[in-house]
Amino acid sequence: MIEMRAVEKRYGAFQALHPLDLDVRDGEVFGFLGPNGAGKTTTIRMLAGVLVPTAGQIFIDGLDVTRDDVEARRRVGYIPDRPYLYEKLTAREFLAFVAGIYGLDPADARARGDALLAENDLLKRADELIEAYSHGMKQRLVLSAALLHEPRLLIVDEPMVGLDPHGARRIKDKLREIADSGRSVFLSTHSLDVAQEVCDRVGILFRGKLVALDSVDALLSNQASSDLEAVFLQITQEQYDQEDRR
Repeated sequence: MIEMRAVEKRYGAFQALHPLDLDVRDGEVFGFLGPNGAGKTTTIRMLAGVLVPTAGQIFIDGLDVTRDDVEARRRVGYIPDRPYLYEKLTAREFLAFVAGIYGLDPADARARGDALLAENDLLKRADELIEAYSHGMKQRLVLSAALLHEPRLLIVDEPMVGLDPHGARRIKDKLREIADSGRSVFLSTHSLDVAQEVCDRVGILFRGKLVALDSVDALLSNQASSDLEAVFLQITQEQYDQEDRR
């Protein structure tokens, strides 16, 4: 689903992402972890087509995101860490707006939108202004919008921020459901318990470099731990220690 080949991103003299090779398979939830400033959001924005790599190639479902940018973006649903909603629209109006961006048939989009709103317990309030929604309701609406065009890949940056346990459980179940249907989820999160619960594999990024990549079970086994947070802290601390010795 995702193929990244020697992908780099530089901002002037600063190298935000060193050459990165990464594959994400069909039907998996892939966790992308790292401390603040590691380059996770930069990587996600390149995957979503918001940023252009300085070097290297990115393929989504076999499409080059630079050369075939429009078609590649049709395969992707993207939920940024701070999604923007037009709060003077109703949920139905917002989904109709998103459908127009993707060129979806209005009738089909309305039917699919209502189905997604029902799945996310929003259908009864679909004609209320978004500004009246709680944080959790807004998160569920953003998820509905990201899935409206039936993407092959869902990219999610910090989906659990501010959610209560019921809202978090709903999102986690949905991510697994998407992967189990044969599509893929690329998940960036600081909630390591969430990553341990829902991810098939994880990669750990540290200052623009991939320092660990394996299944959750293999990482836990290699570090003789049952806690992904402890493994993450150990791996990243080793990186800090190595830098201190240089």
